[in-house]
Amino acid sequence: MSLHVSSHLNIVQLPHNYNYAKPALKLTVPAARPPPPSLAVKNAQQNPEHAAALFPPANQSICNVQQSVAAIVFGDGSPSRLYPLTKRRSEGAIPIAGNYRLIDAVVSNCINSNISKIYALTQFNSTSLNSHLSRAYSGASLGKEGFVEVIAACQTPEAMGWFKGPADAIRRSLSVLEEYPVLEFLILPGHHLYKMNYQKLVEAHRNNSADITIAVHGSRRYDNPGFGIFTVNSKNQVTGFLREPGMNPESAQHSATFTDIPTQYNIYPGMGIYVINRDVMINLVTEHFPTANDLTGEIMPGAISLGMKIHAYKFEGYWEDMTSIEAFYHANMESTKNASTAAHNSFYDRDNPLYTLPRHLPPTLITDAVIADSVVGDGCVLSRCKIKGTVVGMRTRVGEGATIEDSIIMGSDTYPGSIVQGVNANHGVSNIPIGIGEGAVIKKAIVDKNARIGKNVLIINKDNVQEGDKEANGYVIRKGIIIIIERAIISDGTIL
Repeated sequence: MSLHVSSHLNIVQLPHNYNYAKPALKLTVPAARPPPPSLAVKNAQQNPEHAAALFPPANQSICNVQQSVAAIVFGDGSPSRLYPLTKRRSEGAIPIAGNYRLIDAVVSNCINSNISKIYALTQFNSTSLNSHLSRAYSGASLGKEGFVEVIAACQTPEAMGWFKGPADAIRRSLSVLEEYPVLEFLILPGHHLYKMNYQKLVEAHRNNSADITIAVHGSRRYDNPGFGIFTVNSKNQVTGFLREPGMNPESAQHSATFTDIPTQYNIYPGMGIYVINRDVMINLVTEHFPTANDLTGEIMPGAISLGMKIHAYKFEGYWEDMTSIEAFYHANMESTKNASTAAHNSFYDRDNPLYTLPRHLPPTLITDAVIADSVVGDGCVLSRCKIKGTVVGMRTRVGEGATIEDSIIMGSDTYPGSIVQGVNANHGVSNIPIGIGEGAVIKKAIVDKNARIGKNVLIINKDNVQEGDKEANGYVIRKGIIIIIERAIISDGTIL
């Protein structure tokens, strides 16, 4: 028996205030998404006029947060942590959960929190990220002065190098960031997966009359403190910054070590999320620490040493900062689960939808396939295959007799089915089409975009290798997970 999903769109009459971007679903055509916000792209030292949005969101009250807070999103994380997924893109541009990019989670948090002024500072492998932001968030839905604006790194006679870190990026982008008379800046990493109501964070900041509010995770272990560890007293006041083992002492000159912590203080890992009063931030990066490059390791300890009023905001929900391939893999695997719990991030939340680029792809075509516990994106062609516990990205082609389990297939930038010549790792010409070939078996793997998996290929880690670098052959292994590199070609009959 075959199941054919019609190529005609289902038009569903929704309430006029229904504002929900439907995620990738099993055998489902996503509902039409509302038009997203306006976007302009500029360099750090340029200052063109803003492209104003035409209409505010339907039936959405515009609070003072929308007018007085600007978000600064950093689209670049550490490229080495998620390599080779960052071989040709920044961390924020990595696909996740079939239909989305990592940065969509943070931008959607802003939209859902009525933060309508959003700056995205980009630099490393930023072409894909800039393209996604400019296409996904162009339109009109953030109010009269709302925008999502890319500030791309550039060199000037005054600054010939690239951004040396988040603090340096903010310092060199002040000519743009100072355009609007906002009260606070909301600093956000663009490659984390979580849901947070930033209005509550800003409200806590204002109620405490704080200079800086640091978001910390109230229940997360601090065995991998990528954004520092802070000591907090009973009044939620930040009293110190803990120096990580191996941290450059010059980068943490105002920090303490674990042995310095008084017993009456609590310890919390930072999330890289800060609310900073506008004038405070400008003074910190230009007057107090004009050569500092890092926010977490230099600016925050420095602010503590100056005696500024710094408070902690405890966040208890799901948060994944994608510190490794393993963390990214598990976050995708959690997206295949239906239960909406704090243990993972739900992509099926009507009240907090996840926005992304509407691609207007045809529905997925499934013919005699067996699919269980999986997420399938738009525009796929799945023919007589077996798929279990897998995220299948957009435009994925899976040939007859293929078996895919516990894997992430990121899909393709072109429609599946056509044979397009490509060059394999040995520089030979290949006629293997993009997608998963007939009879292939893939288990616990990540297949990056536009990869060509030949017929009867076995990607099963047959030797149970935990770490391996075979990039010249089109793949690497991290924590036992095989990653097929973007655009790689795996010839017919290969066993990995």
